Amino acid sequence: LTAALFGSAAAFAPAAQNSASSSLQMSVDPLDPSIGVTAPLGLYDPLGWLDPSKDPANKFATFHANFERRRAVERKHGRIAMAAVVGMLFHNADIEFPGYLSKELGIRFADIPNGMNGLFSVPIAGISQIVFAIGVVELAIWPASDYSGDYGTGYGRPFVPNVLEGDELKYKLDMEINQGRAAMMGIMGALVGEAVTGQTLAEQYASGNLIGYGPP
Repeated sequence: LTAALFGSAAAFAPAAQNSASSSLQMSVDPLDPSIGVTAPLGLYDPLGWLDPSKDPANKFATFHANFERRRAVERKHGRIAMAAVVGMLFHNADIEFPGYLSKELGIRFADIPNGMNGLFSVPIAGISQIVFAIGVVELAIWPASDYSGDYGTGYGRPFVPNVLEGDELKYKLDMEINQGRAAMMGIMGALVGEAVTGQTLAEQYASGNLIGYGPP
């Protein structure tokens, strides 16, 4: 779980800005392979898939299409993981919506337990609504077929889009990819820690069991 805590913290730390960013044009392609290539790891490709001859998917599509899809999947999973880390921290701090999740069944938001068990406490109707909403977003609002990840919402305050360009855009794209990677490690570490210890993050912290081998 220590990895989860460090990963969660790192998910919100600023990524290092690429020193070569000064040569960028005003427009930056979100699918540029240099996005996310920052110190200290630099270009991280341990399996060598950036070499088309080593790409296991090169028989099914062009290398460029393969990279585009993998980058889009990485970005989307990173965004989901960042939201998951924030949700996990809020829920473990017992910060929930007021009122009822299901008034008919008498289930309040506060009645949903922290951690993985919370998923099994949500009524089937609630799970169905979540799946339906995800489907609408994936197919209609922010289609998964748009590999750029740019859905025209800009960056800034809610409902006040701020379109970035040049060095600042490159810095933000690097930050998003790297924070998403850290968040994926953080939320996975939290899930594994809970599965190993049987305790939620808050319970592990309260009992001093932050590495899975402390007091029960």
